[in-house]
Amino acid sequence: MKLHHLIVCLALAATGAVHAGGDHKPWHGGIVAEGRDWDFELVAKPASIQLYVRDHGKAADVTKASAKLTLLAGTEKQEIELKPAGDKLEATGSFKVGPGTKAVAVVTVNGKPSTARFTLK
Repeated sequence: MKLHHLIVCLALAATGAVHAGGDHKPWHGGIVAEGRDWDFELVAKPASIQLYVRDHGKAADVTKASAKLTLLAGTEKQEIELKPAGDKLEATGSFKVGPGTKAVAVVTVNGKPSTARFTLK
């Protein structure tokens, strides 16, 4: 491999543009973020929050998973517990999820904790 090709590949890998074995497109109309062990898709609506977990492009088993999501909207902070609901982790209620809201998810799947960060559009 030529040096300039190697540099481009390393630069893409550092920005997250290259990831082994994963489809990073939203499957459910949300925002996708990569974690260390999993990929996450956050679907945030004013009355419900859904978090989908993928393992190398396949839906992960979340039946025994747990997650805590922190929403940061301006100076307001909201912490939400997400519970398994079929193929996703979910919470219902009243959530501030406007453009620019930041979300941090701490998810435990199969005993492995992972963190994902999102900025809502």
